[in-house]
Amino acid sequence: MKCAVVDAYSCGRFLPAALRRYGAECIHVRSQFPDIYLTYRPEDFTVNVQHGGNLASTIAVLANVGVEYVVAGAESGVELADALSAALGTPGNGMRRPAARRHKYEMVRAVQDAGLATAASMVSRSAEQIVEWASARRQWPVVLKPLASAGTDHVIYCHSTEEIRAAHATILASTDRYARHNEAVLAQQFLVGAEYFVNTVSRDGVHHIVEIWRYHKRRVTGGRPVYDYEHPVPPDEAAVGTLSIYVLAVLDALEIRNGAGHTEVMLTQDGPVLVECGARLGGSHLPHVVSRCFGTDQVECAAMAIAQPSEFARLAGTPYRLRTQLRYVSLLNPRDGVVPSYEGFAPVRSLPTYADMALTLPAGPLLPRTVDVATSPGYVYLMSDSLSQIEADYQRLRELEETVLYGANANSTRPG
Repeated sequence: MKCAVVDAYSCGRFLPAALRRYGAECIHVRSQFPDIYLTYRPEDFTVNVQHGGNLASTIAVLANVGVEYVVAGAESGVELADALSAALGTPGNGMRRPAARRHKYEMVRAVQDAGLATAASMVSRSAEQIVEWASARRQWPVVLKPLASAGTDHVIYCHSTEEIRAAHATILASTDRYARHNEAVLAQQFLVGAEYFVNTVSRDGVHHIVEIWRYHKRRVTGGRPVYDYEHPVPPDEAAVGTLSIYVLAVLDALEIRNGAGHTEVMLTQDGPVLVECGARLGGSHLPHVVSRCFGTDQVECAAMAIAQPSEFARLAGTPYRLRTQLRYVSLLNPRDGVVPSYEGFAPVRSLPTYADMALTLPAGPLLPRTVDVATSPGYVYLMSDSLSQIEADYQRLRELEETVLYGANANSTRPG
């Protein structure tokens, strides 16, 4: 079969190899507005198509090469993948409210209309309207963010009306991760609780939960929260059942019927509440590491659902399991420095539980202190049967960051 992957960035870059293992051929479609921070591997595809905005033209190219399935490889490809799939008649998502899978306010409305808990939200081009809304609610802080970006891009926590006005102006004056100007601002209730993400794969409306992870965040200089680390949740933990029921209902509410899903949920004292849901693979993860923990991974399951739906049907609904302990640690630069070379990360690679790492910024250039996903230089996996050893290595990693990791000599090479 032939599968078109729209914007094979982030975890989407692993899809071609997984699909080839199932005998599928891949065609790449590059949208008009991919994530400006990410790249893809054109050599992984037999055909590369640049979508120039003319949907009929792109549809004709895909029909001519015999595409049988269209999937989003990254957030930027969600809307185009849906439109192409609907036009080609390939297995896709529901099209009653397709904008709800990208536009965060429309997402809240769709989930709310399904009778599920959501954060109080409003969207406006006017800072004063948001100020009035927040003042009437009298619940601080208030979260302001762009309508359709990704990661923690311009997610700002406001503790006063003055901060709302400043954040609103900042967001409207900026572009998102896809180089598009922000036309309005989303304001939301600040949710209190434990934050999780649930990665799923669906085929013809049948959903499978591949993995559930819990986020941990920390505040950096200026009080802004950033991702610190995340770890898989044991399948027998009490939260798993509650989260599973809620997330599967969210997938149905958003009509995510085919493909991957990445759903972020806050488990509050009143139950689960949606943070947001992406109709695509989860973000920066290394499948070959994750599969050592779970026995499989979301990319592998997505490829199976696309190329071998009958095999996926047998898997769907079976509980996941953990073979070992795993921690994904975001690299955090505490002050301006440089991105180390491979040799500069030798102390990290020598940690007893080190499993692998990925750099999201090239070695060498000046590195500002970490304030969001875009300014994190990468991430490290720590794996062991011993949680105490993982914790010790995590603490050592943070010590290295505070002392030598991003210093001026971080790019020195070995002699000879």
